[in-house]
Amino acid sequence: MGSPKFLVVDDSVTMRRIIINALRAIGYDNLIEAEDGQDALQKLLDKGADFVIADWNMPEMTGLELASWIRGNGFFSRLPILMITTRGSKDDVLKARGAEINDYILKPFSPQSLKEKIDKILKSTEPKNA
Repeated sequence: MGSPKFLVVDDSVTMRRIIINALRAIGYDNLIEAEDGQDALQKLLDKGADFVIADWNMPEMTGLELASWIRGNGFFSRLPILMITTRGSKDDVLKARGAEINDYILKPFSPQSLKEKIDKILKSTEPKNA
């Protein structure tokens, strides 16, 4: 498999730009953007993705609701999900774990810390006998 296709979901155009620039800086360029969870679902169904990076707080459908939909859908249920958020309380961490998010990263973040999280998730989700 070549470079994974990332679906970047954030209601802030500026934040999507920051995430996309960080992904490009670390070598990923197969990128799709979505402005909220509903838009992300449509793009996931239309174009597919190998990895979802989503904001937590969004209108229409939150990142947590998006993650719950993905986990409940047989076809996408094993899709890696990285949540990007300003929410770092213990309660929020437990909610993210409950939604089976692979990992999360707090804003602001560096391209290097994003790369470390993505590498960790990709390593933990790759088939063991590949």
